[in-house]
Amino acid sequence: MKSFKVHETDLGNGLRQRAHIYRGGKNTPAVCIPGLTRNAADFEELAHRIINLGRDVIALNLRGRGPSDYDPDYLNYHPLTYRDDVVKTLDDLGVSDAVFIGTSLGGITTMLVNQAARDRVKAAVINDVGPDLAPEGIARIAGYVGKTAGPAATIEEAAERIKAINGVAFPDAPQEDWIKFAYRTFRETEEGWVLDYDPNIARALAEVGPAPDLWPAFESLKEKPTLVIRGGLSDLLSPEIVGRMRAVHPDFDYAEVPRVGHAPMLNEPAAWEAIEGFLEKHG
Repeated sequence: MKSFKVHETDLGNGLRQRAHIYRGGKNTPAVCIPGLTRNAADFEELAHRIINLGRDVIALNLRGRGPSDYDPDYLNYHPLTYRDDVVKTLDDLGVSDAVFIGTSLGGITTMLVNQAARDRVKAAVINDVGPDLAPEGIARIAGYVGKTAGPAATIEEAAERIKAINGVAFPDAPQEDWIKFAYRTFRETEEGWVLDYDPNIARALAEVGPAPDLWPAFESLKEKPTLVIRGGLSDLLSPEIVGRMRAVHPDFDYAEVPRVGHAPMLNEPAAWEAIEGFLEKHG
């Protein structure tokens, strides 16, 4: 299924950010930004669905994730840096504006891009994150990021590790889905299977925190078509936070994915139906 080309963007200081480019048509492209420790592989199935709607997809590997370079200064693992990296990639590709689809950290980055460069975001899909972050979700994430028992000997062992962390979010997932999950989040080395992100991301999270004040950034989206997707079991985006979001952006579209926690993969029927309808309205 991997019918994409890799585009490299020079971020300065010798660092390269790599994006997966799927060609689908002449409608406004979609920019997909993954979560805290995730990479562009999370969007592979979604990207193929979107290109069938007639638009290109740019799926990003943020610095320190997947095939993008690791930053020797871990304090650069911060949403404001990712915001600038995304804009630089769009400039590099000659993309004037796009529909943004951001999962968790990717949703935070989307808000910040719109606040700083409003002409770049035509519409936004915010997946299971808001301008407030529920403390129980933050505590759970901080409890596993950067922590590992060493390389896994097999992909099956890697899948069991991922299931132990994320099983609460996907209680109905069959075993084959956990194998797919492991291939997206681990890479094979001579020592075995290791998580495909820089563990120093955990240091940045602990020392700097997950994000700056996001309410002004989220409020900036009230001028843009916005779809908020929440996992029905999410511990990061609570119904109460969604209610507060309505107070500043009353008109956003909303979809909830049943029996899924943080964060929906966006191929679930409820998520895809909402995204497909949203993209058809905001081409």
